[in-house]
Amino acid sequence: MITNSFSFKRYFSLFFVMFFLISGAQKKFTIVLDAGHGGSDHGANRHYGDLGTVREKDVTLAITLKLGRMLEKNKDYKVIYTRKIDEFPSLTERTTLANRSKADLFISIHVNASTKTSPYGTETFVQGPDQNKTNLEVAKAENDVIFLDEKDRETFATYDPKSPESLIALKIQQSKYLETSLLFGSYVEGNFVKKDNRFSRGVKQQNLHVLRLNAMPSVLIETGFVSNYDEASYLASDRGQNEVSQSIYDAIIVYKKAIERNGGAPTPTREVEKPVEIALKNDFRILLMSSQTKYVPTDPALKGLNYILTIKENDLYKYYFSVTNMASVRDNNLKTAKDAGFRNASSISFVPNQKLGTGYYTLEVAVSDQKLSSNSFMLNTLKDVNRTKENGKFYYTYGKFSSLEEAVKIQKQLDEKGIKNATIQKISR
Repeated sequence: MITNSFSFKRYFSLFFVMFFLISGAQKKFTIVLDAGHGGSDHGANRHYGDLGTVREKDVTLAITLKLGRMLEKNKDYKVIYTRKIDEFPSLTERTTLANRSKADLFISIHVNASTKTSPYGTETFVQGPDQNKTNLEVAKAENDVIFLDEKDRETFATYDPKSPESLIALKIQQSKYLETSLLFGSYVEGNFVKKDNRFSRGVKQQNLHVLRLNAMPSVLIETGFVSNYDEASYLASDRGQNEVSQSIYDAIIVYKKAIERNGGAPTPTREVEKPVEIALKNDFRILLMSSQTKYVPTDPALKGLNYILTIKENDLYKYYFSVTNMASVRDNNLKTAKDAGFRNASSISFVPNQKLGTGYYTLEVAVSDQKLSSNSFMLNTLKDVNRTKENGKFYYTYGKFSSLEEAVKIQKQLDEKGIKNATIQKISR
């Protein structure tokens, strides 16, 4: 009897141990990955001569798929996508999918934009009735897509972000997820800074429709500004997309461990608020070198650096790398130039839109040993091209501009017309 009782208890206990182990093994941490925009909604986009058109919907999908592949290799995670192709799921469909899946975390990937080229950096948004005017434009940009879908018009018809009642209800609904959303957002932004050397604009609260109906911790990650050339180039590249997805993946790993350690309710460490960097009055370009030789952007002499501005002055071609009015970016650009091999590179200040007191800027559109034919593409495309001959060479210049910015603008227009590698020339006499 004793033996039988012992055996029964032993096997009974073993059965329950195995049952709970199997149950635990089957429970996976579910993450919904939302690639922002898609289909007819391109999101933020900009066209650059060397990059083509960089579209938010393409960048977000690429990062989402890379992140998803990383997570799918880990048996602890279940990944659900709101889209895996170029299509537009409504905001209602995105949030409904997340809620029905009983997801543990919702991550919406986006790309930022500004009317100016200087803003840059990452920022992560969590749901909350924040009335900060600085962030309001981001909310408007993301909420605008609500008018693209009939389901969204029905679902969000009664929601008025200006109504106190709506904001109070919103706060109650989301309060239990806010703490964990902020925690995850701090991990993401921390990785962007520490691992990728990016500039973080912080973790912020904002009323974004894609987050407000989610019954789970949710974040919207703005991975950078497509309106900033350097960030657009970074986000359009495999390297940039890999780094962004890796940083988010690492944040998920740390976040899951923090949740499990604290029984689902972690106490985030209070993050010291970083001072907002103030733009400088002047623009700064990095002078790489001066040479009597004219190089095209793809020439090996430029060491693979992008966004080179060439200015010819006193028969010397001066090669400048990048432009910014932020001290941190200026210093980083200088380091990039020196790391590329330009040991004597220096930071040069330019007063924005400064008009020359004497002289002017023009565009050197061609240099040739022989006189160009009157049927040449350039001469047929442009009117009033000026031709001079010096030291046996023919120099063709176009236009007169009082400021550098005006010359750069026309230079881009010529590039779009097919007249490539026009060089800005400063005439002082």
